[in-house]
Amino acid sequence: MSRKKHSKKEVEEALGYAEELGWKVEVGGGHAWGKIYCPYNDKECRCGEFCISSISSI
Repeated sequence: MSRKKHSKKEVEEALGYAEELGWKVEVGGGHAWGKIYCPYNDKECRCGEFCISSISSI
């Protein structure tokens, strides 16, 4: 894992699990700690756009 760890143990564990399943985690970006990107770029899902969720820093 070459990214900065989240300060909350439970959140970091969940991020690690998501990464094992192929999700991409990016640190930084505005007021959020980072963002998590779905690994499935399916044309039937959201018009082929990656699903993205912000990760809170608190």
